[in-house]
Amino acid sequence: MDFVKFSLSGFDEFLVYAGLAIAFIYIFMMVYLWVTPYSELKLIKDGNIAAALSLSGAVLGFTFPLAAAIFQAVHPWDMMLWALIAGIVQLLVYVAVRYSLLNVTRRIPEGQIATGIVLAAISMSAGILNAACMTY
Repeated sequence: MDFVKFSLSGFDEFLVYAGLAIAFIYIFMMVYLWVTPYSELKLIKDGNIAAALSLSGAVLGFTFPLAAAIFQAVHPWDMMLWALIAGIVQLLVYVAVRYSLLNVTRRIPEGQIATGIVLAAISMSAGILNAACMTY
């Protein structure tokens, strides 16, 4: 029975980090949806695959470094700081793509799937690199 007690000894930390992660993902999504000049949720409800891909890629691109921040964190405040940094990086990636490579403000609402795929891939790639850089 001691092994069960030992196994569950970190359950309170699990709850803290899981709760913070869910909150940060929600906050990130709200900010991301605010930054995009089109209503992604409405587009997704209307069946726009490009919007679904781009939002999914952004959320995954944020979640990778968020997971790294949880893994590396020495304290919840530490995790929250790096989650904030990860969110800022991910938003900057969207802004950079929006103003340089693709005309996403026109193509995503039009449902151009190729643009959604490229934006999702760039977002996830940035997230993976962001997560890899979070080694301390």
